[in-house]
Amino acid sequence: MSPLVLSVLLSLVSAVAYAAAAIVQERVAAAADGPRYAPLRRPAWWGAVLLNGVGAALHVAALAYGPLSLVQPLGALTIVFALPMAALFVGRRVGRSAWRGALMATVGLAGLLSLTGGPGAHPLSDPDRRLLAAVTFGAVALLFALAHLVGRSALRAVILAAAAGVSFGIASVFTKTVAEEWTPRAPLAEWTSLLVLSALAITGLLLSQASYRGAGLAAPLATVTVVNPVIAAAVGLTLFGESFRYGAAGTVAALICGAVAAGGLVRLTTDRLTRPEDSLAVSSARAGRSDADAAGPEVGQGVDVGPVPGTRAHLEVQVRSRTVAGRP
Repeated sequence: MSPLVLSVLLSLVSAVAYAAAAIVQERVAAAADGPRYAPLRRPAWWGAVLLNGVGAALHVAALAYGPLSLVQPLGALTIVFALPMAALFVGRRVGRSAWRGALMATVGLAGLLSLTGGPGAHPLSDPDRRLLAAVTFGAVALLFALAHLVGRSALRAVILAAAAGVSFGIASVFTKTVAEEWTPRAPLAEWTSLLVLSALAITGLLLSQASYRGAGLAAPLATVTVVNPVIAAAVGLTLFGESFRYGAAGTVAALICGAVAAGGLVRLTTDRLTRPEDSLAVSSARAGRSDADAAGPEVGQGVDVGPVPGTRAHLEVQVRSRTVAGRP
């Protein structure tokens, strides 16, 4: 088996592992009332951490055998795998609009990254690594603060997912650097890059967990899936010496693919922003109906009106409530 084919297979299995981890994370976020970022007492969350670890290990192996510009587009299949897996295993149905948005994001992303050429031969220097780490943590902190200023839960989730995507994308860059420069003779020579890589991976995991709270599966996962490789590819273009194929035509095609991916994300976000209000209105109407029903006695229910004066000891009083099926 050639290294290129092995890299593709490892990337596909990694995408499946990431998709399963996202489904578990979303289920934990939907059911948990405790910490938003790290529900440590939930065994299912540790299962998601394990699945993310498996996906990351396979991703590292794929990067060791194939170029960054090939492995990252295949990672976009995570959202394609996650939606049918969620419908099959946990009954999480996805509407047509969300499906269209997810497919638009995936196709646009795959087209964009497939136009990226091969990487240059020069590795990242130490100053470049320090600058990249500082800019990354600053950008993540800015997105984190912005997310807490947004009132809408769906939009806040997308911003947190974008911050997670930035963390994962730069973690992929450091992973590629460590995988290429690590040698058995000096196993700890890359300890600073490993430290930054670990911090970014943990940060991305916690932010992605928080992004699923009240936002469903599709929009946060699509955001992470798109932002992650786009950030990694941008670093590859600027620091690794990569370029778009086919010259000016390839650049134009890449811009079109980027617009398609962005349109898919916008479609997913707006779909999620409009649905909670509908659900809230329905639940409020149901709650109001239940309160109205509980306010008065039901038809046929006996009501104690106290003792009846006079000699009619066997007089029965029957009250029929006008509150029937929620109508006054």
